[in-house]
Amino acid sequence: MEAYLSFNGNAAEALAFYARSLGGKILFSMTFGESPMGKDTPEAYKGKIMHATLEARGKQIMASDLPPGMAFEGYKGFSLSVQAGDVKEGEALFKALSEGGKVTMPYAATFWSPGFGMLEDKFGVPWMVNVAQPQG
Repeated sequence: MEAYLSFNGNAAEALAFYARSLGGKILFSMTFGESPMGKDTPEAYKGKIMHATLEARGKQIMASDLPPGMAFEGYKGFSLSVQAGDVKEGEALFKALSEGGKVTMPYAATFWSPGFGMLEDKFGVPWMVNVAQPQG
């Protein structure tokens, strides 16, 4: 399974932020204006993302801006989770993703992990950064 995020007109900015924060790259991106229905797209939406795919850390996130007429209602009931290889990497990921956002649980050791934290990024998307407990 892969996550598909809908944005309120800032999908391109969000995906560029995720590519930088997670060390990934955008594999595909098409605007509403570039699509087969581009000529029928309102001018204000021609440059908005109709579909894009980002690959980072061996996973993919797909995203788009909401099409004309659809209301953005925020993000509720889920978190994107990223696994770090060690505490230092987890801390770097947490710092990058939380830049301009809101920390909801500071990055720290827990009973299940040597490094875990929760945040909402600057686009309002909830994230968890986790380091697996060393197997011993």
